[in-house]
Amino acid sequence: MKMNVYRQNGYADREDYLSCIAEDYGYDLETIVRPLAELLGPNEDFDGLVSALEDLLEP
Repeated sequence: MKMNVYRQNGYADREDYLSCIAEDYGYDLETIVRPLAELLGPNEDFDGLVSALEDLLEP
C-alpha cells in the first residue's frame, strides 16, 4: 500500500499536519492556517503554505 504524503512526513493525515503546523508557527488553526490552506490547496501544503506562514512572521 502506497503511503500518502502526510504519512511520509510523519503526520496521520492532512488534518493532523495542519494542526501541527498551526502549533509550530503559533497561528490559530481555524482563523489563519485552515483558511489559507484551503485557499492554496493541498498541493501547496508543504511549500506554498509554509512560505505564506513564514511571510506572516516577517515584520
